Amino acid sequence: MRVAQITDLTGPQGVSVADRDALVAAAGQLLIDVHAAGINFPDLLMTRGEYQVKPELPFVPGSEIAGVVVSAPADSGFAKGDRVAAFTLLGGIAEQALTSPEYAIKLPDTFTFAQGAALPMNYLTMEFALLRRGGIKASDTVLIHGAAGGIGTAGIQIAKAVGATVIAVASTAEKREVALAAGADHAIPVEGFRDTAKQLTGGRGVDIVVDPVGGDRFTDSLRSLQAEGRLLVIGFTDGEIPTVKVNRLLLNNIDVRGVGWGAFAFARPGYIGTQWASIATLIESGAINPPVGSVYPLEEVGEAIAELGARRAQGKVVIAVR
Repeated sequence: MRVAQITDLTGPQGVSVADRDALVAAAGQLLIDVHAAGINFPDLLMTRGEYQVKPELPFVPGSEIAGVVVSAPADSGFAKGDRVAAFTLLGGIAEQALTSPEYAIKLPDTFTFAQGAALPMNYLTMEFALLRRGGIKASDTVLIHGAAGGIGTAGIQIAKAVGATVIAVASTAEKREVALAAGADHAIPVEGFRDTAKQLTGGRGVDIVVDPVGGDRFTDSLRSLQAEGRLLVIGFTDGEIPTVKVNRLLLNNIDVRGVGWGAFAFARPGYIGTQWASIATLIESGAINPPVGSVYPLEEVGEAIAELGARRAQGKVVIAVR
């Protein structure tokens, strides 16, 4: 089978396509023919050796896939031929992948494989971020940075499913159109976002900020919150990890909350299964409809990962494996 593999830690240019032996499922595993694989910011960090997970070289990256089940455990609820999306942690950007049945969900016929590949990392992360860590309510106003990317659009749709008002922050007019198409109520530029958010909320500020960016906008994100607001730290695509002056938290009774979905979920067997059940309900209601942006062939996997590094993504970046 063909796979993408990281052979050195020089960045996206260190990713190439190679041939490896076909996979054999162990007891309790799903074997999946991969049709599409999602690209995430951790994939970019792995090409540089900057992610907390550091596999031995060479290795196959890719944490989320969509495809067709080749074989499944008898008691798994899956069968050969099922269309599925699944979380793999590693090894997803390949013609075949293995995972636990707990980490997979059946895809409706209305979803393309590219849309399925947009589900696992982004929607599970944002379900955890907004519902568990953020305690989101229908009355809340949520400000989302990086709103046109995979995490941002997932956050928009989950927040809207709850009934919240969403203010999307994005750097270009084209990206703001993507955020509005994903369901945001408002889409505003990065420049002056704090003042604009205050205006849109009648001077009160927002209840939740979703921040996958970090960097120099962090302080203004704190200032955007109303009393008892929550800032959810998702990641640092800007590259700079900001610091918090805790007097800002005290003065307005606001919280900064870390969102470490993987560390939480993998320490609690069965938790991802409950999340997939929540996501399935939202899919059935029509609340979740993942926006797909660029689709690359497997041979251009390095270029796909580089698109995230250049922060050009508008919707989910996907590899068409088959």
